[in-house]
Amino acid sequence: MMASNTAYASSFVVEDIQVRGLQRISAGTVFNYLPVSVGETFSDDKQGAAIRALFNTGFFKDITLERQGGVLVVNVVERPSVAKIVIEGNKDIKKEDLADALKKIGLSEGKVYNKQILDKVEQELRRQYFSHGKYGLKIKTEVSELTRNRVGIHIDITEGRVAKIKQINIVGSRAFGNEDLKKDFELSTTNFLSFYSKDDQYSKQKLSADLEKLRSYYLDRGYINFSIESTQVDITADKKEIYITINVKEGDVYTLEKVKLSGELVVDPEELIKLVKVGPGEIFSRKNATETSKAISDRLGDEGYTFANVNMVPEINEQSKSVAMTFFVDPGKRVYVHRVNFKGNTKTRDEVIRREMRQMESSWAASSKIERSKTRLDRLGYFEEVGVETPPVVGAADQIDVNYSIKERASGNLQAGVGYSQVQGVIFNTNVSQDNIFGTGKRVNFAFNNSRVLTRYNLGYRDPYFTLDGVSLGYDLGFTSRDGFQANISRYNTDVANAGVNFGIPLNEFDNLGFDFDLKNTTIRDTSFSPQEVVDFIRGNGDSFLTLSGGLGWSHDTLDRAVFATRGGQQRISALATVPGSDLEYYKIGYKQEHYFHLSSDFTFRLLGELAYGDGYAGTDGLPFFENYYGGGSASIRGFRDNTVGPRDTPRDVSQIARPFGGSSKVLGKAELFFPVPFLSEVKSVRIGSFVDAGSISNGLNLDYMRYSAGLSGQWLSPFGAIAVSVAQPFNASDVDNIQNFQFTFGSGF
Repeated sequence: MMASNTAYASSFVVEDIQVRGLQRISAGTVFNYLPVSVGETFSDDKQGAAIRALFNTGFFKDITLERQGGVLVVNVVERPSVAKIVIEGNKDIKKEDLADALKKIGLSEGKVYNKQILDKVEQELRRQYFSHGKYGLKIKTEVSELTRNRVGIHIDITEGRVAKIKQINIVGSRAFGNEDLKKDFELSTTNFLSFYSKDDQYSKQKLSADLEKLRSYYLDRGYINFSIESTQVDITADKKEIYITINVKEGDVYTLEKVKLSGELVVDPEELIKLVKVGPGEIFSRKNATETSKAISDRLGDEGYTFANVNMVPEINEQSKSVAMTFFVDPGKRVYVHRVNFKGNTKTRDEVIRREMRQMESSWAASSKIERSKTRLDRLGYFEEVGVETPPVVGAADQIDVNYSIKERASGNLQAGVGYSQVQGVIFNTNVSQDNIFGTGKRVNFAFNNSRVLTRYNLGYRDPYFTLDGVSLGYDLGFTSRDGFQANISRYNTDVANAGVNFGIPLNEFDNLGFDFDLKNTTIRDTSFSPQEVVDFIRGNGDSFLTLSGGLGWSHDTLDRAVFATRGGQQRISALATVPGSDLEYYKIGYKQEHYFHLSSDFTFRLLGELAYGDGYAGTDGLPFFENYYGGGSASIRGFRDNTVGPRDTPRDVSQIARPFGGSSKVLGKAELFFPVPFLSEVKSVRIGSFVDAGSISNGLNLDYMRYSAGLSGQWLSPFGAIAVSVAQPFNASDVDNIQNFQFTFGSGF
């Protein structure tokens, strides 16, 4: 490889080094890789090493060495650079994702072009598309030479059709049917939801997860020696169908002979025994055994043994087909909290955050208290994000710090806008609120609302920690004027001025007791079209009423978040009554329960039930009609027009149509399955659902007014306000019911 224009001996002292042929690569780069320096002796046996060192850089496609006197001349031909990469034909995978994948294997614009890299390109593209179930992929690559030693790469992709799973067969299963074994699989044959879930597209990762689910299914039912012997994935010649065969060996069912605890039992054994979810005589279940280990570990964590280990030690008796299970407890060192620190609260005062802490400094670290403290901060509504870390204290083996990182959100809100609902029409509203005024955690707000249905002014104040024990105190002052005709109910108008005070008393971490007192002045204004019930009520009681009412409520709240909850629930019991001597004497009681079930990362199931009843007492005959309950609408029974479900009034003129009048009792039930919008699963401000609603408004329990509907719903927390839409079909609407299949609200919360 070494040539010379002059004769020379087999070795010489290098007086200078010259590099010829460089275009983009600097001479310094060559000198860095060349294992020869000026002043060294260069001989024939060093030629190979020098050339290999330069070739290994990947920058050059040809290298020669020659001697000119005492000068070593390095002649190089650079590899071209990649000027542009054009990808066409891709539909299933974005160009940006493909470009990132190619960049990881060394092919991107500006990089040195190496012909060998094209083989890796094809392998990487096939890997990308095979993971999407497209096995009929065809790739054509063209390289064109450009000026200034550059090349352009054109990749033409023919994706082909997605190969669908035609059959999943489990061979060797005798105790259970194939369908039972596959019901929790991520992979499936094509079904009516496959367009969304893509569960009929083969994925190696999903198959591995399904094999583990299959293994767990058997181990949770006593088949300790269960094994998966082999797995075959076959694709048809036309690349359109996939057949998966799983060969298993079930083995025998094992039962538990005995269960015991051992090790260092730092917690009362009687407490730990209550956490054991397996017992003698039961069929062995790995799931129950694992849950037992976790429950014991969590219990130790609450006592400060944060790094406790609870190991399952099974002793298998092959003859009796039984297992003796020992849970060995290694608590480790008890860990204490040195400091609880907060970072990121530039506005919110330290005391506002610290009063939410359930984990105290200088006490032992309790995992549940640390996590509960984080949840309480999340639920305040002052912060966009809350994180927690528990680093060990340097130089102290039994201490940790608890560091909460906080990202504050703007807790002040000035809104002046327009909303629209199908009942209220155009809504003009102004709302000035500050949930965390001056960083104190106190809330003040002023609201103005004007629509065809009502005009409302409201001024409110709330101190969530009026006392150090967490007793809250709030005040409300407001005025509301409502037009019944525009609200789809009987033709009468009301003006209500109110002033109120309320208290909240925390009973424990999840329960709260509330008291409120309201002074209201209600004025009824009838019209020439008002029904007989309104006219008779005014004739017998007057048209203006001053009432003082007291309310009592209990709530139990375990929701994980205030908006778009995914787990936990709420229970509320409320009672309200006007005090004796008020112009009207009546009471109202209610019960509401709501629960969210976290089915998976994408699916949440919600159940809601509500009961309410009101009546008069002493000198008031029945519940005043303007306090009646109403049903129908997006917040009640969807598919029925707002406020139209239930009894109707008695028109004074036979030419008039009876209008909804409400009732003294309400029954409401909802079942709803929430899931993310297809192709927008990462967007957390949007969700859709399928639902069934049922409800009745009546006087007493009258099932004649029970109505049912089912449909689809959508919710979006948009930058302009909350938007809720639904499409519902009533099941048993009567001739007088007002049907409204499509409903939406904009500019109001839900």
